[in-house]
Amino acid sequence: MIRSMTGFGKSVAELPNKKVTIEIKSLNSKQMDLSTRISNQYRDKEMDFRNIVSKRLERGKSDLVIYVETTSGESSTKINTSILANYYNQIKENSEMLNIELPTDWFSILLKMPEVVKTEIQQISEDEIKTIELTLNDALDKLSDFREQEGLMLYKIFEEKIRQIALLLERVVEYEQERVERIKNRITDALQKIDSFDYDKNRLEQELIFYIEKLDINEEKHRLSNHLKYFMETMDGAPGQGKKLGFICQEIGREINTLGSKANHAEMQKIVVMMKDELEQIKEQVLNVL
Repeated sequence: MIRSMTGFGKSVAELPNKKVTIEIKSLNSKQMDLSTRISNQYRDKEMDFRNIVSKRLERGKSDLVIYVETTSGESSTKINTSILANYYNQIKENSEMLNIELPTDWFSILLKMPEVVKTEIQQISEDEIKTIELTLNDALDKLSDFREQEGLMLYKIFEEKIRQIALLLERVVEYEQERVERIKNRITDALQKIDSFDYDKNRLEQELIFYIEKLDINEEKHRLSNHLKYFMETMDGAPGQGKKLGFICQEIGREINTLGSKANHAEMQKIVVMMKDELEQIKEQVLNVL
């Protein structure tokens, strides 16, 4: 069964003194394109997280977000009071010496000075990393479920569109014999309108047969029917068939175009246009298939 590339998953891990939230979403893309926003605490494990996501998602434009909320009331970010005071004294001395008033927002300026605010790097245990990886996999499981649900919706759309093309193909048969008779009559009438023109009727019959054979669409109908069946068989196969479905759409389009070029009949041309409309809608949605 097919799966969509569109999905979203979220999972939360409750740890001592903090809560870790992992969110991951994906959209359609020709290849794996992963962007990350990871808390500094887990930056050194980013490549491990990337590998987990890439193996699970296979393809798509994906965003991974891991953020941490402190629940203990303590923060790993500290203000270095001695450095802050040193900066303040220097600013005050220079202010008095140069006769310049202290800025009204001097405290916010001081906080931006180098090394005034410092985040202590916390040691992360192996158990915590394992918990984060389990949480990441849980978020990926939820995203996978989302993809399956979206894939089911796409399956129903494709099934209906393929059925419509097959029904339109059956309608072509109604006009085939009429089309041949029209071609014969049009050529014969044109010859009869030419005064004092004699022609070999046997030779005319041979030329008509040759001309009509060039307009024969039996092979195109047969190939188109096979492509439609192959599309459905591919959807029912293993996941990850998005690119293959795209190639089958190209083959379907080729046969429909050939039908149009050979039609030589107004009603058949209308049917071909309707087939193309159904196929374009399939092509738009196939881009979302994993």
